[in-house]
Amino acid sequence: MRTKPEGSYISYFSNLVKSNGGINLAQGIPGFQPPKKLIDILNDVSSTEVHQYAPGIGNLKLRALVEQYYGVSPDQLLMVQGATEGLSLVYTYLLKILGSDFGVLSFNPAYESYSQLPKIFGQQFVEFYLDENNSIDFDELGKTVERNRVKLIFISSPGNPYGKIWSRDEIDNILNLAEKHGVFIVFDSVYEELYFEYKPYIPIDRLNERLFIVSSFSKSLCITGWRIGYIIHHSTHCKGLRAVHDYIGLCAPSVLQEALALYLSQNGYGCDFMESFRENVKLSFNELGKALIELGFHVPKIDGGCFVWAELPPKFDDGFEFASELYEQKRVAVIPGEHFSKSSTKWIRFNVARPVDEIRLAVTSLKEFFRE
Repeated sequence: MRTKPEGSYISYFSNLVKSNGGINLAQGIPGFQPPKKLIDILNDVSSTEVHQYAPGIGNLKLRALVEQYYGVSPDQLLMVQGATEGLSLVYTYLLKILGSDFGVLSFNPAYESYSQLPKIFGQQFVEFYLDENNSIDFDELGKTVERNRVKLIFISSPGNPYGKIWSRDEIDNILNLAEKHGVFIVFDSVYEELYFEYKPYIPIDRLNERLFIVSSFSKSLCITGWRIGYIIHHSTHCKGLRAVHDYIGLCAPSVLQEALALYLSQNGYGCDFMESFRENVKLSFNELGKALIELGFHVPKIDGGCFVWAELPPKFDDGFEFASELYEQKRVAVIPGEHFSKSSTKWIRFNVARPVDEIRLAVTSLKEFFRE
């Protein structure tokens, strides 16, 4: 048995590719360049006088575009350095409100920030399992919240690693439960534009003091390295969130915010690039999903996002060993499911935000690996 690395499996397996080469289906990095128009604008903007600090609350032109798109007021929005900072900023802010003695819940399998933030700050993390139909038993959820003194729930739609899109009824029931039990909700909509059939419901119309919505431009425009995200929140949190952000985030990169504002003002949200990127991801998902099923994997119905979440064929019982052997023999990097859930030792996450030709190369390598 191999010694498992400490820290993030995502960093571990993606760094193997960066150091030794191969196909990176481990990290959620889009395999496409950003829109050419955006890069052209960035080149032009970089020669102007926008190289100092941006306003801490965000580029004013960019803020106005986001406010208009979602129909929120200026005191309900804060620009941050990507969704990861958004999640940790909300968490840090809520610690001041809640103290430290409370439980944090998310739905199994859970993205790494949802489980690691409680670990860092000393709170109990509670995995809540969906039923056989990948739905919620709300009676059991209520009991779990009470039993574990849960005061914060993370939810993402589409999800990561399992790309479930939550229905409006499900989200409304979660928000109703939160109001009943005095729970805060952090709603992660970073994959909002990456859906396969129907656009996810984002509960802007339910915005209240217990709901925070975190998102970014990273995935939809293939600019994960730009680190531009935002938090939508109730106006009562405006002063408190901004005060914390001033000392642990300060501002997102000024040049990049300016370029993004100009691009969106000319091309709008839901631009042609987002649409074509969505179709490319869907094509790669279908290609890999079909191949995995033929190889004996179980692939549940997935509605969106950048990933295939798949259970290994019966002859394999250790996702970490599988992922390690696959990379060592075929230089294809994937993520063991145990990174997202202690019970998912037989599951694997594959990133499909890659060109279909790259996915086909990975499929060929997978088939060779199984034959050997």
